[in-house]
Amino acid sequence: MIKDKVVIITGASSGIGEASAKLLASKGAKIVLGARREDKLKQIAEDISKAGGNAVYQVLDVTDKAQNEAIVALAKDTYGKVDAIFLNAGVMPASNVSALKTDEWDQMVDVNIKGVLNGVAAVLPTFTEQKSGHVLATSSVAGLKAYPSNGVYCGTKWFVKSFMEVVRMESAMEGTNIRTATIYPAAINTELLDTISDKATAEAYQGMYDTYGISADRIADIVAFALDLPEDTTINEFTVGPANQPW
Repeated sequence: MIKDKVVIITGASSGIGEASAKLLASKGAKIVLGARREDKLKQIAEDISKAGGNAVYQVLDVTDKAQNEAIVALAKDTYGKVDAIFLNAGVMPASNVSALKTDEWDQMVDVNIKGVLNGVAAVLPTFTEQKSGHVLATSSVAGLKAYPSNGVYCGTKWFVKSFMEVVRMESAMEGTNIRTATIYPAAINTELLDTISDKATAEAYQGMYDTYGISADRIADIVAFALDLPEDTTINEFTVGPANQPW
C-alpha cells in the first residue's frame, strides 16, 4: 500500500520527479521533495497541499553528502520514518567524445553517479536498522544500450543499473529486506534536453523527442506500481518508453 508511506524524491522540481510526487501524494503518500530550485519545490509542495496531499521540501544538491543526509533527517523529523527514496536527479549534456567537453563529463559523473551514491549512503543506515526500505532510481535506456553522442551519459547510467542490482543482492544476503527498482526511461518529455550545450545536438534530440516523447506521468505510474507491491515482492527493473519508438 502507498498510503502513509514516506517517500523522498530527488530531482523533484520538474519532469519525472514532479509527476511522481503528485501522483504518490494523491494516493496518500507523504512526500519529501528535494532539488536545487527552491521556487519550484515550494510551488509543487503547495500544489500537493491544495489537492489534499502532504509534502515538505528541502533545497538539495545531490552531489553534496551533507545535504543528502539532511533530507533524510527532514523526513524522519517531520514524519517519523522513511519508507522509500526515489533517486531521480540526473543530467544529460550529450556530445560526441571528440568534442572533449570534460566539464560536462564531470557534471554527469557527479550528478548521475555520485548523486545516487550519496542518496543511498544517506538512507541506508535507516533502512538497515528498520530492516525495510525501497530504493528506486532513474537510469535510462542508455543504461542498457550504447548510443552515439552519449558515451559518458551511457556509462553513468550503466553504473546505476549495476549498483542498484548489487544493493538488492547484498540486502538479500544480509537479511535487511531492502528492495530496489531501477527504471529505464526512453524518450520522456522532461527538461533533460535543456542540459545539452551543443546547438546541433540539442536540435537533433528535440526533433526526436517531438516525434516520440511521452509524458512523465507514464513513469510516475511505474513508480507508484513499484511502491504498491507487497513487502515480500520486488520487480527490480522497468524499461518504459513510447510504444512507437523503434530503438
